[in-house]
Amino acid sequence: MSTILISGGTGLVGTHLSRMLQASHHTVLHLSRRQDLNAEFPAYAWDLDQKTIDQQAVDRADCIVNLAGAGIADQRWTPARKRLLIGSRVDSTLLLKAAIERRPTPLRAFVSASAIGYYGNRGEELLSENDLPGTGSFLAETVTQWEQAVGEIAATGQRTVVIRIGIVLSTQGGALEKILLPFRFFSGAYFGNGQMWMSWIHIDDLCRMFIEAVENEQLSGTYNGVPPHPARNRDLVFSVKTALGKPAVILPAPEFALRTVMGEMADMLFDSTRVSSQKTEAAGFTFQFPDLLPALRDLLRRKI
Repeated sequence: MSTILISGGTGLVGTHLSRMLQASHHTVLHLSRRQDLNAEFPAYAWDLDQKTIDQQAVDRADCIVNLAGAGIADQRWTPARKRLLIGSRVDSTLLLKAAIERRPTPLRAFVSASAIGYYGNRGEELLSENDLPGTGSFLAETVTQWEQAVGEIAATGQRTVVIRIGIVLSTQGGALEKILLPFRFFSGAYFGNGQMWMSWIHIDDLCRMFIEAVENEQLSGTYNGVPPHPARNRDLVFSVKTALGKPAVILPAPEFALRTVMGEMADMLFDSTRVSSQKTEAAGFTFQFPDLLPALRDLLRRKI
């Protein structure tokens, strides 16, 4: 088994992935702002502002999983916040690149998160990994710069895998946690006309994709981290109601009101991104949760 170093290991995906890797008998290390070698997953220090990283962590690792980046939906997108969102992804990747180049041997794999925000708002178009990035979109601009930084690591000869993550479904955070909130009061809401495509993924399947990328030496390049059946926003919300099995009134949340409150960040709600899983499946990956309703029922039952 391998030693896996994870940046961004304490986030929603990183925490779940760390536990699944450990269950698969891998040794898991984290990069953190604070060193704590006695933690459940020993944490080695790095500092993006100072451009410092504990080289020992990088040298110990067989593989690196790069999940670092400030939360896209955590705060309104002011100019300063936008710089942080891009910088936290690009600068962390380039800091890892410098440390990888100081290693005496290549990694077995460098596996990086990306996001389907790369594609921007594309309506009904079915999008593959070969499609160009979206234009006029801050999300697309951010992800494009992030992937360019990852490309610099690939250019050093490391086996590099990029996973463009869809909307991660988990009851512990992210979009689903927010969608579930009004159901406590027997109501729910979809956005605008609810017809925009949302390419989702069960958190277990996403983490299994990262593990496959670590373990399968035949994988390299970019893969969409979504199952084969995306859902329209309205259908997703009604599927949540069905999965809960409780009465609720589902109403539209007006687009103008959400854009007034959220500003440009509302693009996350209204961009339509219908993403193909064909390349991922052709590489041999099998989704445990290809369909939305069974995925939701599993998440609600297990509370993960």
